[in-house]
Amino acid sequence: MNHLMNPLIQRAADAPAIKPAVELGTPVLLAIAAAGIAILLVMIIRFKIQAFVALLTVSILVAVAATIPLQDIFTVVSSGVGSTMGKVAILIALGAVLGRMIEVSGGVQSLADHFTRKLGARRVAVALTAVGFLVAIPVFFEVGIIVLVPIVYAFAKIAKVHPVKFGLPMAGIMLSIHVAVPPHPGIVAGAGVLGADIGLIALISLLICVPLGFLSYWVASIMNRKDYELLPAVKTQVEEFGSDSLVKVGHDGPGAAAIAPPRPGLIIFLIAAPIVQILLGTVGTLVIPKSDPLYGLAAFIGNPFLALLVAVALSFFLLAVRRGWSFKETGEIFEGSLPPIASILMVVAAGGVFGNVLQVSGIGSALSKTLDTLGVPLLLLGFIISLALRAAQGSATVAIVTTTGLLSAAVSGGGYSPAQIAVIVIAIGFGALGLSHVTDAGFWVVVRYYGLTVSDGLKTWTVLTTILGVAGFLLTFVAWILVGGLGA
Repeated sequence: MNHLMNPLIQRAADAPAIKPAVELGTPVLLAIAAAGIAILLVMIIRFKIQAFVALLTVSILVAVAATIPLQDIFTVVSSGVGSTMGKVAILIALGAVLGRMIEVSGGVQSLADHFTRKLGARRVAVALTAVGFLVAIPVFFEVGIIVLVPIVYAFAKIAKVHPVKFGLPMAGIMLSIHVAVPPHPGIVAGAGVLGADIGLIALISLLICVPLGFLSYWVASIMNRKDYELLPAVKTQVEEFGSDSLVKVGHDGPGAAAIAPPRPGLIIFLIAAPIVQILLGTVGTLVIPKSDPLYGLAAFIGNPFLALLVAVALSFFLLAVRRGWSFKETGEIFEGSLPPIASILMVVAAGGVFGNVLQVSGIGSALSKTLDTLGVPLLLLGFIISLALRAAQGSATVAIVTTTGLLSAAVSGGGYSPAQIAVIVIAIGFGALGLSHVTDAGFWVVVRYYGLTVSDGLKTWTVLTTILGVAGFLLTFVAWILVGGLGA
């Protein structure tokens, strides 16, 4: 399999050496976990403390409360950082570099222009939804929205409609992919915590996101029958745009001197190449016996690290070299892709610490036993916890890594197959899709750039993301039944 090495293996190895000084009962351990989550939410929401600092602080407080020996607490902390970051940091970084290369080259505009010509001016919303689906795979959600805004404004001016008419369905599918499809940080971090197979996650989540794209368009079209107030500042911006915006690179800095965006087929190839490589490797490891030398080759080819590295190399030759960028310009683009993900990587690391503390303290095992007693399905519980955390503190990544940390013991002791673990991670990811509102930075990006009032944003964007999240979970449940029935 191409799955990431299960960090629970490392935790299991650490367990005999590090144990709580006092064996606490299940009610006490669950109370500590609940108090920890409550403190985490208060720190992030009420006091606006950065999620990395809040998660790390709560992890230490929970470790102390659970009587982990003081001299061992920071061993647990460093182990949690290493077991998580060692599996996901490279993936997130390579994904950011690939997305930045496509963004700076003008590839996003090229895709938008291509799909609009193919589908016709009357189907602009359909075209932009399709563009959003493709762009969202390598490009972060907020970045994708901002890059596509000039195109949305241009069409809004031509059609004399509110930008939300074109932007809402596109943004819906973009966020769906952001929370569920690798190499985005939340789902990759969740896979790292639970030791899930990245290839299987990519295959299943992409299949689920296809019908979600149609659903996003349909629901948004119903919402867009109503007229919304367009904020004056955005109205002025829309009036400044025209259809000629579609053929501009749309950025400053390295690569801005490019004459025209790259061909859309090239951008589609760069987006699809790592996905196809991962899926081929995953299929190969499923059908080739482990004793066959080709098994190792399939595992090597389909490794997500290699697939993204190859894609970055292809983007260098097909975008940078062919477009005449200097090594200095290309280096600036590569380096420019990394600072925006620094805070994300820190949150992922702190989430790994939190999960490790829960594991070593025995809280994870206590929660697992309680779930068995209550009979709550793990798939549903993961979705609900992630949805609640998302609504409470806003960050999808924090919601996913916290939920996977809480459920890590239940998953590791549940005897689940690789395919089932992948589906559990996806369900948690879709939990982090719904209820995007004022606590979510993405909510403000959509409201600000599409010129919606906060009230209209809650009526449209919050409702749309929640519908997509629930629909994504229902389709994930179907996948759960299928993988269980196939004995995967």
